[in-house]
Amino acid sequence: MRRKLALKPGQPEKLHIQLLHFKQRFNWDCGISCVLMVLPKKHRQHLVRNFVKVCKEEGFYGSTWTVDLCYLLKRYEMNHIYYTVTLGVHPGYKGNSFYHHILNKDESRVNRRFETAQSNGVVIERASITCNNILDHLMNGPVIILTNARLLNCDVCKFNKISTELRKCIPLPVPYQGHYVVLCGYDLAARKVYYRNPSFVDRVCIMSVDTLEEARKSYGTDEDVIFVYT
Repeated sequence: MRRKLALKPGQPEKLHIQLLHFKQRFNWDCGISCVLMVLPKKHRQHLVRNFVKVCKEEGFYGSTWTVDLCYLLKRYEMNHIYYTVTLGVHPGYKGNSFYHHILNKDESRVNRRFETAQSNGVVIERASITCNNILDHLMNGPVIILTNARLLNCDVCKFNKISTELRKCIPLPVPYQGHYVVLCGYDLAARKVYYRNPSFVDRVCIMSVDTLEEARKSYGTDEDVIFVYT
């Protein structure tokens, strides 16, 4: 049974947040590309010009976790709240093929960032966020979400039958592939959400609410979402 998507007083039935698109340059910087999409122009230009320097100063050059994106947003004075069901690195990920190669170098650093988040002004809440919570927030700003790329799809790519783009939206041949996207709008009547995928060039993708829920709640995501306030 589908959950009803309820409108709050003053909430529009359709919403689209205009964002400047950024395509990721490497196989690990999708989250940073999402941050670039939500930053104001001044801060965005600084991060682009000083990409390697900033990443190394933050300690995550080569791989990023959601908490790293929050520290980056804090660095550029972007108000946000990070919601997750796991505070720190999930102990079960040691046997996960996606996480196995990065846990050895990242686990201590990531856990330390969680432990010092409050003292550094990074707001983290342990909670499972509903789809309605996410759609409500879009009136205040975009949402950065960790998904399983294997479960993502795009109605636009399928509709237009663009084979080269479709291959970037269809499931990948692995059980789990962590990937960040930016939610930037919705159509409540159609039960669709708009999002920008940093894995390819400038475009707004569309997927169903049901697809979003499956992709963001897949094992491996910790249901990580970042509400950005613009």
